[in-house]
Order: sequence, then C-alpha cells, then structure tokens
Amino acid sequence: MSDARVGLVIEDDHDIRELVRTVLTQAGFDVTVASSGAEGVLTAKTLNPDVITLDLGLPDIDGFEVSRQIREFSDAYIVMLTARTEELDTLIGLESGADDYLTKPFRPRELRARIAAMMRRPRSVPDPVDAPGVEASADGQAHPERGNYSHNGLELSYASRMVTVDGAEMSLTRTEFELLHALLEAGRTVRTKSDLVRRLRDEDYDVGGYISEADERSVEVHMGNLRKKLGDSPQKPRWLQTVRGVGYRLAPSEH
Repeated sequence: MSDARVGLVIEDDHDIRELVRTVLTQAGFDVTVASSGAEGVLTAKTLNPDVITLDLGLPDIDGFEVSRQIREFSDAYIVMLTARTEELDTLIGLESGADDYLTKPFRPRELRARIAAMMRRPRSVPDPVDAPGVEASADGQAHPERGNYSHNGLELSYASRMVTVDGAEMSLTRTEFELLHALLEAGRTVRTKSDLVRRLRDEDYDVGGYISEADERSVEVHMGNLRKKLGDSPQKPRWLQTVRGVGYRLAPSEH
C-alpha cells in the first residue's frame, strides 16, 4: 500500500483535470479525479484526501455547495480553481470552506507552490506530553515554544489540533486553526494581514512573495468565519480583536 499523500481533483474540463493531476502527481500525491460535484463529494468521503482542487463551474452542483458538503466531514485543504474574477465569487468560495483559490488560467508552478505551503501545516505535532499547557501571561503573551494555549475560556492544543470554548469542542478548518494559533502565539502583539497571509503560505516574513489586496481580503473572510464559529463579537471581542487598518491581535485577558 502506498504511503503517498492523497489528492483529489474535482474538475469537469478534461485538459485542466489532467494538468492538475500531473501537478499533484509530480508533487508526490496519489491522485484521483472526479468530473462532477456529486462524484467529488462521494470520492472525498471514500478517500479522505489531504488536498482537494475544486472547480467552481461544475455541471451538476456548483463548487460552493461541493465545498460546503465536503466541509461537513473533511478537513482536507481545498483550493478552488475558477475562471471567474469577481471578488464576490472568491469571498463566497472562502466562506464555503475553501482554504485558497487560483484564477484560471494559472501557472502549474504556482499551484504546486500553494499546495506545498499548505502541506507544511501539519495535522499534528510531537507528543503533547512534551508540550505542557500554559496560560497566557498577565500581558496576554503566550509562549510559542509550547503546544497548548489557554485564554479567556478558549483552549487550543496544537498537538491534537483541538480547540474548545468553555469546554465545548469547536470544528475549525485547518486555515482557521492556523490563524487562531498565530494570534494566540503572538498574544497582544498585532499580526498584520500580510503577516497572516505569509503565515498561511509558510513564507519568510522578510522575503515572502507579493501580497495582494485579495490575499488580505481572504484573511478577513477566514477571520470572519472563525469569529462566527467561536461566537465572538467584533464590537466586544473575547478573543479576536481587530486593529482597524492594520490586522488582528488577541483580546485582553478577562479578570
């Protein structure tokens, strides 16, 4: 049995489907393809893929709905591929659970780079026995060398990829988890939207690639989704504080 990571390509255009299959295969994935939304959802349930590329313009179910259905049972990274250029379509795609998007025509090298960055975000880290839990300090700073974080009733374990709020477990996408971890890690230090884009891409902060307005807007959408799931209020934040025009930081500790 192969130990390769599993990729799923959901695309009705034969030429693009084969191009993406080739890119993923060259990146070391065992690749399965589906030519319709319904087939893609069923295949995702069967294979439990690590990465899914998803066309928005499918013949049966649109990509938004496919993404929503897949998110009900899978934490696979989802990259949406779309010929549409409207910002609204991009935002709806991210709100439906996608982690990233590329506009057709795209460069195979860029797709491979995006997927490689995603796969550097691990499902888990070493045994939590070596990463004892810590409370944020009085100034709100958490300690990045530790794997567990606790702040205002929210608990995050990087080892188990688990988040709980007042004891109730939250279901987050990997992107939402990484954004929350980044803010807990930084404490009261502001993380700019560009910082967070680079964090998601696993790029060096000093020499990272170009960050577009759409990239920063995608972070806003993911943060909005995260807030909804946590039940946080933008006006009176318990965890996620917006610094207008700059980015985000951890809200003050409750006393």
